[in-house]
Amino acid sequence: MAEPIRDDRWLYRALFVLAAAALLFLRMLPVGVLPGRVPAPDLLLCLTLAWALRRPEYLPPVLVAAVFLVEDMLTLRPPGLWTLAAVLGTEFLRSRAVIMRDISFLLEWAIVAAVMAAAALGTRFVMAIAFVPQPALADGLVHLLLTALTYPLAVLVSHLALGVRKPATGEVDALGRRL
Repeated sequence: MAEPIRDDRWLYRALFVLAAAALLFLRMLPVGVLPGRVPAPDLLLCLTLAWALRRPEYLPPVLVAAVFLVEDMLTLRPPGLWTLAAVLGTEFLRSRAVIMRDISFLLEWAIVAAVMAAAALGTRFVMAIAFVPQPALADGLVHLLLTALTYPLAVLVSHLALGVRKPATGEVDALGRRL
């Protein structure tokens, strides 16, 4: 008997949207609103960049833009600014996913941290040009550092709990296309 061709892209896209919704829900909970607290890392960005490097076909740019635009609206950030930074960072890593398949995790982590830093500094620069109030630079740097340090956890959860891993060299999908 012929087995049906199985394409998990839509399943993983839905899983990404559910994970993003859960992370946004947790972010919207009213905990840690006292001044002087350490800012929480951006788990959604970590998850998105981890998936963009491991399985870029699961995250089309439109999906990334939609999720981050909803996050912008819910967190009262300037609409579209962080969305643009996230989409550009994701696309930068997506274009290098094949090259980064064979590098060590420490080098991957450093490159992802550089992409996170470029996104954060780029948005701060645009907000400074537009005279938009923004958090103190020290808070932004702590947030960036914590986000970069959380990236390995996002990779671990993506790999162990969600089954998103780097494809092996020469691996093909159900339709015979190279990954």
